[in-house]
Amino acid sequence: MSSITLRSPAKLNLVLDVLAKRMDGFHELRTIFERIDLCDRITLTSRRDGAIKVVCGHPQVPKGPKNLAVKAAKQLQADFGIKQGVTIAIDKKIPVAAGLAGGSSNAAAVLMGLNRLWRLRLSQKQLVEYASRAGSDVAFFIYNASYALGEGRGEKIRVLPIRVKLWHVLVTAKFKMYTKEVFNHLNCPMSPLPNPCTVWCRGNDNSSQLTNKKDNVNILLPYLRKNMPQSIGSALANDLESAILSLRPDFKRLKNKLSNAGACGVCFSGSGPSVFALARSKQHAGQIKARFDRRYAQVFVVSTL
Repeated sequence: MSSITLRSPAKLNLVLDVLAKRMDGFHELRTIFERIDLCDRITLTSRRDGAIKVVCGHPQVPKGPKNLAVKAAKQLQADFGIKQGVTIAIDKKIPVAAGLAGGSSNAAAVLMGLNRLWRLRLSQKQLVEYASRAGSDVAFFIYNASYALGEGRGEKIRVLPIRVKLWHVLVTAKFKMYTKEVFNHLNCPMSPLPNPCTVWCRGNDNSSQLTNKKDNVNILLPYLRKNMPQSIGSALANDLESAILSLRPDFKRLKNKLSNAGACGVCFSGSGPSVFALARSKQHAGQIKARFDRRYAQVFVVSTL
Protein backbone atom coordinates (compact mmCIF):
# COMPACT_ATOMS: atom_id res chain seq x y z
CA MET A 1 0.00 0.00 0.00
CA SER A 2 1.53 3.32 -1.07
CA SER A 3 -1.51 5.63 -0.82
CA ILE A 4 -4.68 5.93 1.22
CA THR A 5 -7.60 8.40 1.23
CA LEU A 6 -9.73 9.21 4.28
CA ARG A 7 -12.68 11.42 5.13
CA SER A 8 -11.99 14.11 7.74
CA PRO A 9 -15.23 15.51 9.27
CA ALA A 10 -15.90 18.72 11.19
CA LYS A 11 -17.54 19.01 14.60
CA LEU A 12 -19.96 21.25 16.42
CA ASN A 13 -20.11 21.92 20.16
CA LEU A 14 -23.72 21.63 21.28
CA VAL A 15 -22.59 22.63 24.76
CA LEU A 16 -19.26 24.15 25.76
CA ASP A 17 -18.79 24.89 29.45
CA VAL A 18 -15.53 26.53 30.54
CA LEU A 19 -14.99 25.53 34.17
CA ALA A 20 -11.63 27.06 35.10
CA LYS A 21 -8.16 27.94 33.92
CA ARG A 22 -5.63 25.18 34.55
CA MET A 23 -2.08 25.48 35.84
CA ASP A 24 -0.78 24.35 32.42
CA GLY A 25 -2.37 27.38 30.75
CA PHE A 26 -5.26 25.46 29.20
CA HIS A 27 -8.87 25.62 30.41
CA GLU A 28 -10.92 22.89 32.02
CA LEU A 29 -13.86 22.16 29.73
CA ARG A 30 -17.00 20.10 29.56
CA THR A 31 -18.50 19.81 26.10
CA ILE A 32 -20.80 17.76 23.92
CA PHE A 33 -19.25 17.13 20.50
CA GLU A 34 -21.36 16.41 17.43
CA ARG A 35 -19.65 15.07 14.31
CA ILE A 36 -21.11 16.55 11.12
CA ASP A 37 -21.00 15.69 7.44
CA LEU A 38 -18.96 18.71 6.34
CA CYS A 39 -15.69 16.94 5.50
CA ASP A 40 -12.21 17.46 4.14
CA ARG A 41 -10.56 14.67 2.15
CA ILE A 42 -7.07 13.56 3.16
CA THR A 43 -4.84 11.54 0.83
CA LEU A 44 -1.63 10.09 2.27
CA THR A 45 1.08 8.97 -0.15
CA SER A 46 4.34 7.32 0.92
CA ARG A 47 7.64 9.04 0.21
CA ARG A 48 11.08 7.43 0.05
CA ASP A 49 12.98 10.53 1.16
CA GLY A 50 11.58 10.54 4.72
CA ALA A 51 10.07 14.03 4.36
CA ILE A 52 6.62 15.00 5.63
CA LYS A 53 4.98 17.42 3.22
CA VAL A 54 1.56 19.09 3.12
CA VAL A 55 -0.11 19.86 -0.19
CA CYS A 56 -3.22 22.03 -0.01
CA GLY A 57 -4.72 24.65 -2.28
CA HIS A 58 -6.15 26.68 0.60
CA PRO A 59 -3.80 29.61 1.30
CA GLN A 60 -4.57 29.70 5.04
CA VAL A 61 -3.65 26.07 5.76
CA PRO A 62 -0.15 25.94 7.30
CA LYS A 63 2.29 23.71 5.43
CA GLY A 64 4.89 23.39 8.20
CA PRO A 65 5.09 22.31 11.86
CA LYS A 66 2.14 24.50 12.90
CA ASN A 67 -0.12 22.09 11.02
CA LEU A 68 -1.43 19.52 13.55
CA ALA A 69 -1.38 16.81 10.86
CA VAL A 70 2.36 17.36 10.39
CA LYS A 71 2.88 17.26 14.17
CA ALA A 72 0.96 13.97 14.43
CA ALA A 73 2.90 12.38 11.54
CA LYS A 74 6.26 13.40 12.99
CA GLN A 75 5.34 11.92 16.38
CA LEU A 76 4.65 8.53 14.81
CA GLN A 77 7.70 8.71 12.55
CA ALA A 78 10.04 9.50 15.47
CA ASP A 79 8.59 7.02 17.98
CA PHE A 80 8.64 4.07 15.60
CA GLY A 81 11.80 4.89 13.67
CA ILE A 82 9.95 5.08 10.36
CA LYS A 83 12.27 5.79 7.44
CA GLN A 84 9.46 6.56 5.02
CA GLY A 85 7.98 10.00 4.66
CA VAL A 86 4.49 10.99 3.58
CA THR A 87 2.77 13.58 1.43
CA ILE A 88 -0.41 14.79 3.11
CA ALA A 89 -2.77 16.13 0.45
CA ILE A 90 -5.71 18.05 1.94
CA ASP A 91 -8.81 18.77 -0.11
CA LYS A 92 -10.11 21.51 2.18
CA LYS A 93 -13.87 21.98 2.52
CA ILE A 94 -14.04 22.87 6.23
CA PRO A 95 -13.51 26.61 6.84
CA VAL A 96 -10.17 27.40 8.51
CA ALA A 97 -9.92 28.81 12.07
CA ALA A 98 -13.70 28.66 12.34
CA GLY A 99 -14.37 26.69 15.54
CA LEU A 100 -15.08 23.52 13.57
CA ALA A 101 -11.84 21.64 14.42
CA GLY A 102 -10.84 21.06 10.80
CA GLY A 103 -7.14 20.98 11.67
CA SER A 104 -7.73 18.60 14.58
CA SER A 105 -9.82 16.33 12.37
CA ASN A 106 -7.06 16.31 9.74
CA ALA A 107 -4.55 15.27 12.41
CA ALA A 108 -6.79 12.40 13.53
CA ALA A 109 -7.21 11.24 9.92
CA VAL A 110 -3.43 11.28 9.48
CA LEU A 111 -2.91 9.23 12.64
CA MET A 112 -5.44 6.62 11.55
CA GLY A 113 -4.21 6.60 7.97
CA LEU A 114 -0.52 6.27 8.84
CA ASN A 115 -1.38 3.48 11.25
CA ARG A 116 -2.51 1.55 8.18
CA LEU A 117 -0.03 2.92 5.65
CA TRP A 118 2.99 2.24 7.87
CA ARG A 119 1.48 -0.99 9.30
CA LEU A 120 1.97 0.13 12.91
CA ARG A 121 -0.96 -1.92 14.31
CA LEU A 122 -1.71 0.64 17.00
CA SER A 123 -4.87 0.10 19.03
CA GLN A 124 -7.57 2.75 19.34
CA LYS A 125 -6.32 3.47 22.86
CA GLN A 126 -2.79 4.08 21.57
CA LEU A 127 -4.08 6.31 18.76
CA VAL A 128 -6.05 8.33 21.31
CA GLU A 129 -2.84 8.87 23.31
CA TYR A 130 -1.11 10.26 20.21
CA ALA A 131 -4.17 12.36 19.41
CA SER A 132 -4.12 13.92 22.90
CA ARG A 133 -0.50 14.92 22.38
CA ALA A 134 -1.28 16.50 19.01
CA GLY A 135 -4.13 18.77 20.15
CA SER A 136 -7.15 19.16 22.42
CA ASP A 137 -9.92 18.21 19.94
CA VAL A 138 -8.02 15.53 18.01
CA ALA A 139 -9.01 12.58 20.21
CA PHE A 140 -12.73 12.94 19.48
CA PHE A 141 -12.18 12.12 15.81
CA ILE A 142 -10.35 8.87 16.58
CA TYR A 143 -13.65 7.43 17.76
CA ASN A 144 -16.28 6.43 15.22
CA ALA A 145 -18.90 8.40 17.14
CA SER A 146 -21.62 10.86 16.22
CA TYR A 147 -21.67 12.32 19.73
CA ALA A 148 -19.29 12.34 22.67
CA LEU A 149 -18.72 14.05 25.99
CA GLY A 150 -15.35 15.81 26.13
CA GLU A 151 -13.69 16.77 29.40
CA GLY A 152 -10.28 17.98 30.56
CA ARG A 153 -9.11 20.32 27.81
CA GLY A 154 -11.38 18.35 25.46
CA GLU A 155 -9.13 15.31 25.06
CA LYS A 156 -10.89 13.04 27.58
CA ILE A 157 -13.63 11.44 25.51
CA ARG A 158 -16.67 9.40 26.50
CA VAL A 159 -18.71 8.20 23.53
CA LEU A 160 -22.44 8.90 23.81
CA PRO A 161 -24.50 6.06 22.26
CA ILE A 162 -27.05 8.41 20.69
CA ARG A 163 -28.35 7.75 17.16
CA VAL A 164 -30.31 10.96 16.64
CA LYS A 165 -29.70 12.83 13.37
CA LEU A 166 -29.83 16.62 13.68
CA TRP A 167 -29.98 19.18 10.88
CA HIS A 168 -28.26 22.55 11.04
CA VAL A 169 -27.60 25.64 8.99
CA LEU A 170 -23.98 26.58 9.49
CA VAL A 171 -22.80 30.11 8.70
CA THR A 172 -19.09 30.91 8.86
CA ALA A 173 -18.06 34.52 8.52
CA LYS A 174 -14.89 35.10 6.48
CA PHE A 175 -12.97 36.15 9.54
CA LYS A 176 -10.53 33.87 11.35
CA MET A 177 -10.74 33.59 15.12
CA TYR A 178 -7.92 31.90 16.97
CA THR A 179 -8.73 29.80 20.02
CA LYS A 180 -5.97 31.27 22.17
CA GLU A 181 -7.13 34.84 21.52
CA VAL A 182 -10.74 34.01 22.41
CA PHE A 183 -9.79 32.21 25.63
CA ASN A 184 -7.57 35.14 26.60
CA HIS A 185 -10.70 37.30 26.72
CA LEU A 186 -12.31 35.10 29.38
CA ASN A 187 -10.13 36.38 32.25
CA CYS A 188 -10.56 33.17 34.24
CA PRO A 189 -8.18 33.03 37.23
CA MET A 190 -6.10 29.91 37.90
CA SER A 191 -8.24 28.28 40.54
CA PRO A 192 -9.75 24.85 41.18
CA LEU A 193 -13.53 24.86 41.24
CA PRO A 194 -15.46 24.16 44.44
CA ASN A 195 -17.90 22.04 42.40
CA PRO A 196 -18.43 21.29 38.71
CA CYS A 197 -21.40 23.66 38.42
CA THR A 198 -19.56 26.76 39.60
CA VAL A 199 -17.41 29.00 37.43
CA TRP A 200 -15.17 31.99 37.97
CA CYS A 201 -15.98 35.00 35.85
CA ARG A 202 -14.90 38.61 35.59
CA GLY A 203 -17.42 41.27 36.51
CA ASN A 204 -17.88 44.68 34.92
CA ASP A 205 -15.94 46.24 37.81
CA ASN A 206 -13.00 43.98 36.90
CA SER A 207 -13.39 42.02 40.14
CA SER A 208 -13.36 38.23 40.25
CA GLN A 209 -16.61 36.70 41.34
CA LEU A 210 -18.12 33.24 41.60
CA THR A 211 -21.44 32.67 39.87
CA ASN A 212 -23.57 29.56 39.91
CA LYS A 213 -24.04 28.13 36.46
CA LYS A 214 -26.32 25.50 35.04
CA ASP A 215 -25.06 22.02 34.30
CA ASN A 216 -25.63 22.52 30.59
CA VAL A 217 -24.48 19.03 29.58
CA ASN A 218 -27.02 17.23 31.74
CA ILE A 219 -29.75 19.67 30.76
CA LEU A 220 -29.25 18.98 27.05
CA LEU A 221 -28.66 15.21 27.05
CA PRO A 222 -32.25 14.03 27.78
CA TYR A 223 -33.59 16.25 24.99
CA LEU A 224 -30.92 14.95 22.61
CA ARG A 225 -31.69 11.31 23.39
CA LYS A 226 -35.41 11.91 22.76
CA ASN A 227 -34.75 13.97 19.58
CA MET A 228 -36.66 17.07 20.73
CA PRO A 229 -35.32 19.85 18.44
CA GLN A 230 -37.09 22.75 20.13
CA SER A 231 -35.86 21.71 23.59
CA ILE A 232 -32.37 20.93 22.25
CA GLY A 233 -32.30 24.40 20.73
CA SER A 234 -33.16 26.05 24.02
CA ALA A 235 -30.37 24.09 25.77
CA LEU A 236 -27.53 24.97 23.36
CA ALA A 237 -24.81 26.83 25.28
CA ASN A 238 -21.29 28.13 24.75
CA ASP A 239 -19.37 29.93 27.52
CA LEU A 240 -17.07 31.46 24.90
CA GLU A 241 -19.87 33.50 23.36
CA SER A 242 -19.20 36.60 25.45
CA ALA A 243 -15.49 36.50 24.52
CA ILE A 244 -16.32 36.00 20.82
CA LEU A 245 -18.73 38.94 20.88
CA SER A 246 -16.22 41.14 22.68
CA LEU A 247 -13.90 40.60 19.71
CA ARG A 248 -16.62 40.85 17.06
CA PRO A 249 -19.81 42.52 18.35
CA ASP A 250 -21.31 42.38 14.84
CA PHE A 251 -21.71 38.60 15.15
CA LYS A 252 -24.60 39.26 17.52
CA ARG A 253 -26.61 40.51 14.55
CA LEU A 254 -25.95 37.26 12.63
CA LYS A 255 -27.03 35.19 15.61
CA ASN A 256 -30.24 37.21 15.96
CA LYS A 257 -31.00 36.91 12.25
CA LEU A 258 -30.72 33.12 12.42
CA SER A 259 -33.01 33.06 15.43
CA ASN A 260 -35.54 35.28 13.65
CA ALA A 261 -35.39 33.00 10.60
CA GLY A 262 -37.19 30.32 12.61
CA ALA A 263 -34.34 28.22 14.01
CA CYS A 264 -35.01 26.05 17.05
CA GLY A 265 -31.84 27.41 18.60
CA VAL A 266 -28.62 29.19 17.61
CA CYS A 267 -25.12 28.84 19.03
CA PHE A 268 -21.46 29.46 18.27
CA SER A 269 -19.32 26.37 17.72
CA GLY A 270 -16.08 26.24 19.69
CA SER A 271 -14.21 29.54 19.62
CA GLY A 272 -16.15 30.77 16.56
CA PRO A 273 -16.73 32.49 14.22
CA SER A 274 -19.05 29.72 12.97
CA VAL A 275 -22.66 30.07 14.07
CA PHE A 276 -25.05 27.14 13.66
CA ALA A 277 -28.84 27.13 13.70
CA LEU A 278 -30.69 23.97 14.69
CA ALA A 279 -33.53 23.12 12.28
CA ARG A 280 -36.47 20.75 12.64
CA SER A 281 -35.68 18.87 9.42
CA LYS A 282 -33.61 18.92 6.24
CA GLN A 283 -36.38 20.85 4.49
CA HIS A 284 -36.52 23.40 7.31
CA ALA A 285 -32.73 23.81 7.15
CA GLY A 286 -32.94 24.45 3.42
CA GLN A 287 -35.54 27.15 3.98
CA ILE A 288 -33.34 28.91 6.54
CA LYS A 289 -30.24 28.61 4.34
CA ALA A 290 -32.02 30.28 1.41
CA ARG A 291 -32.35 33.47 3.48
CA PHE A 292 -28.57 33.72 4.02
CA ASP A 293 -27.03 32.51 0.74
CA ARG A 294 -26.81 35.96 -0.83
CA ARG A 295 -25.24 37.70 2.16
CA TYR A 296 -22.69 35.10 3.27
CA ALA A 297 -20.22 33.13 1.14
CA GLN A 298 -19.96 30.17 3.52
CA VAL A 299 -23.42 28.83 4.32
CA PHE A 300 -23.94 25.08 4.66
CA VAL A 301 -26.75 22.66 5.46
CA VAL A 302 -25.10 19.99 7.60
CA SER A 303 -26.30 16.98 9.53
CA THR A 304 -25.02 14.56 12.13
CA LEU A 305 -22.52 12.06 10.74
